[in-house]
Amino acid sequence: MKVYVNYNDARWRKYKIDFDKIANAAAIDVAPDAEVSIILTNDDEIHKLNREYRNIDKPTNVLSFELGDDILLGDIYISIDTVQREADAERISVAEHAAHMVVHGMLHLQGYDHIKNHDADVMEAKEVEILNKLNIKNPYVQDSAVCSDLSCCPGGRFFAWLQRHKIRVDGVWQYIIMAVLGGIAALGFAPFNMWWATLLAIAAVYKLCIRVQQKSGIWRAFLRVLPFSAVYAIAMFWWVTHSIYVVPELAAQFAVWTVPALIGIGLVGGIIFAIPFVTISCMCTFPECRPFLFAAVWTLVLWLREWLFTGFPWNPIANIFMPMPAIANSMALWGALGLSFVTTGLIAACVELLSNRKNKCIWFVFLGFVLLMLVGGMYGKYNCDVARDEKNATPVIRIVQPALTQDKKMAHTHDDAVRAAMQNINAMVGLAAAPGNPDLVVFPETAYPFTIVENDKLPIATMLGKSTIIGATSYMNGNLYNSMIVASPDGKIQNIYNKSHLVPFGEYRPFGDIIPTPGILTAGNGAEIISVDGIRFAPAICYEIIFSDSLVPDEKSPDVIINITNDTWFGNTPGTYQHLDMVRRYAIESGLPIVRANYSGISAFVLSDGGVLSQMPVGYAGYMDGIVYGAHVTPYRLIGRDGWMIIILAVACMCTVLAYTAQKRE
Repeated sequence: MKVYVNYNDARWRKYKIDFDKIANAAAIDVAPDAEVSIILTNDDEIHKLNREYRNIDKPTNVLSFELGDDILLGDIYISIDTVQREADAERISVAEHAAHMVVHGMLHLQGYDHIKNHDADVMEAKEVEILNKLNIKNPYVQDSAVCSDLSCCPGGRFFAWLQRHKIRVDGVWQYIIMAVLGGIAALGFAPFNMWWATLLAIAAVYKLCIRVQQKSGIWRAFLRVLPFSAVYAIAMFWWVTHSIYVVPELAAQFAVWTVPALIGIGLVGGIIFAIPFVTISCMCTFPECRPFLFAAVWTLVLWLREWLFTGFPWNPIANIFMPMPAIANSMALWGALGLSFVTTGLIAACVELLSNRKNKCIWFVFLGFVLLMLVGGMYGKYNCDVARDEKNATPVIRIVQPALTQDKKMAHTHDDAVRAAMQNINAMVGLAAAPGNPDLVVFPETAYPFTIVENDKLPIATMLGKSTIIGATSYMNGNLYNSMIVASPDGKIQNIYNKSHLVPFGEYRPFGDIIPTPGILTAGNGAEIISVDGIRFAPAICYEIIFSDSLVPDEKSPDVIINITNDTWFGNTPGTYQHLDMVRRYAIESGLPIVRANYSGISAFVLSDGGVLSQMPVGYAGYMDGIVYGAHVTPYRLIGRDGWMIIILAVACMCTVLAYTAQKRE
């Protein structure tokens, strides 16, 4: 075998090491005319390589790059800095440790690895055998593994830790680790945006679930994953309990429900998010089929969350990609359902591949999900370009963000109610009447402090002399509604849109009087299109924006969505930032820009690619003028949420059958 040695760092030359001899000693069943390159470098260069090719931001002792060719085996990089440090720490010579690095790298080039315990034992035994022939002592007698951080093996560090540590099935550590992974998985969403944490956590839970080869009972499988799914749900949704403490009067009445609410979130979320993992644990499927099953069930659960118990499809896993516009905009093609399917399928395929790398069928499954991700990314890039077309821009719209605290907004005595209400109105008019010439002024949800009844006028519009949109409570036909009021410059009310997706326990009582509820409202009639001053918009109040297919009537194409909301109840918690991401998701799926007026922030102008043109932060009282553009019809809006669910299930079933057939043939 030919060995080519490159001295990228001159410090290596003072060590008289026969790299040719060492590399040939480590060549097992290698062709005589095979070639290998050994690059003797330093921490700076190997750090750059490690960061670029392994996504690990630090140097390591040795890196191996296998070319997959019988003649050109590959390259081995060895750092003089790390080798010297490790040799000093282990009290051995640099020459001996460098020899170990060469042997270790050569074995990697020949297909050996140390990801799984058994493979690690085989590889270490080979190293000891080869080094013994070179009269070099066993390097493992001091328990000093070559790449103890596993950074020289792509994708190995995290999963190797789980496999090397003996986590007993149904042992205490399994449940502790599951709970910790649940908290980590929630970090992928706003405001943390640690998308990689969500991917790794779900991959780790998937691995822990499939490691039991025999068929598991449903209850046992459920109890195994419950710590993950319950903590995952609480970590994502705990902020809803923040609303209890915003107003002292409400806190006095509802604080006792805080712990029961968190327990309820954990139990309901624990059941919902456990379903995909329980499915793969209980069904005896081949590794080639499991990724499709896991992804299909995960997506089905997300679809069910759109309407089950009035619906709460908050934080689909697709939302972790908001920092990556091209991938996030694949939702214009297949929605959050499709991106969630591809993401979870790719996670599962990666785990299966790490455990069964010699299985050709799994490689095809993995590459299939990679191809889907690439196709989605390519369409996403196209959608970004379409969304940035500034034709058909809206007239100038002014968003007013009052940012009054909730207690000042509503918690006052009866005698002072009118005076406080007028003070609030004057404060909002002062912001709205700032210099500039907007065509339309948009105030947030519940900004108008008086109840609207039939034949009322809106004095704020008259005071401003502008077309005005504002949130208020309306009373019609004996019912109270959470409404969006649209008024002309003379104060005449032109349209009243009533919220149709009400918040359970906040706006209506799903269980009657069993659990007390602050508000008892009536639901509106659903999606509609409203025209004001040449703007055709779809109205949305609060979290109606999180429901796919909910805002745009069939065969209608508005210019924009106007979303008014009041996140004052949730303060500066993750929920406020996640709500904005849900708005951005809807913009991508529908192909419609969104004007969002939030009482306490975050108010924003959002383009149809989910990009935020401008925004006002939480707690800031002010106004913001802007225009939006780029409205277009996306494939997702044409096919619809339910249509895509059918397509996803059909693809998953077809691919499962193909994978099963291919496995049986082997």
